[in-house]
Amino acid sequence: MTIADVETVQDFEIRPLDAALGAEVIGLDLDQPLSAEDFRRIHRAHLDHHVVVFRDQRITPAQQIAFSRRFGPLQIHVLHQFQLADHPEILIVSNVLKDGKPIGLGDAGHFWHSDLSYKETPSLGSLLHAIELPAEGGDTLFANMHAAYDGLPAALKQKIEGLTAEHTYLARYAELQKRSPWRPNLTPEQIAQVKPVVHPVVRTHPETGRRALFVSEHFTTKIVGLPDDESRALLDELFAHSVRPEYVYRHPWRAHDLVFWDNRSLLHLAAGTPDHLRRVMFRTTIEGDTPF
Repeated sequence: MTIADVETVQDFEIRPLDAALGAEVIGLDLDQPLSAEDFRRIHRAHLDHHVVVFRDQRITPAQQIAFSRRFGPLQIHVLHQFQLADHPEILIVSNVLKDGKPIGLGDAGHFWHSDLSYKETPSLGSLLHAIELPAEGGDTLFANMHAAYDGLPAALKQKIEGLTAEHTYLARYAELQKRSPWRPNLTPEQIAQVKPVVHPVVRTHPETGRRALFVSEHFTTKIVGLPDDESRALLDELFAHSVRPEYVYRHPWRAHDLVFWDNRSLLHLAAGTPDHLRRVMFRTTIEGDTPF
């Protein structure tokens, strides 16, 4: 491969979706070398639209990992049981059972959340590649937390200014274990990897400077410093507001879609797949920075 090959600019279009957020990329092949200019355009689209949908990407796991790493170091999910063989950077998201055992995390995204908000350095973004799609179901919903913050009543904005909240991976883990076979018992080592952390209720995006709500029904357990009843009432109000229909884009997956979303700007939710239909997705997660 020559330097000229690496810097070849591809002819592709970034087309905003008719939704509260998101854009699709048409005509780009991520199995080809990506020039600095092409990467700049993609990076800008990701910041502007929060979700970028790359259509018809027939890439390998190694190529997905390599592209993801251009945005930063990758984070390894605590459920190492569901890593792709020889590619620990990839979490298998799947409802498929093999020999009676799950091959991946089948209930990922059951509640609204931002990936890895329970870490000291939560995720910058996640990339999910469609490997095998069901004939029906399997949609993913995304909610714009910048718009949700902007849409708060002035009194509520003032009320949450400067507040912090606790996030923990274990918040609803036992509840999920009771519902399905997808959640294994965690080892002491895994539990040690997901100790509770505290982050601002409103975070500032480190690249754009925009403010966004940063709480979710899945991982946020309490507002620090408030009595339990006040904390619960305030969180419930913020959860309900943040996923109002006008802030949400519902993504119906197409074959070979690669979807890249900004966890600093969004919450997301899996709409669910019928049990008798197979769904297999590969996810990489990029490390972000400490929220402020």
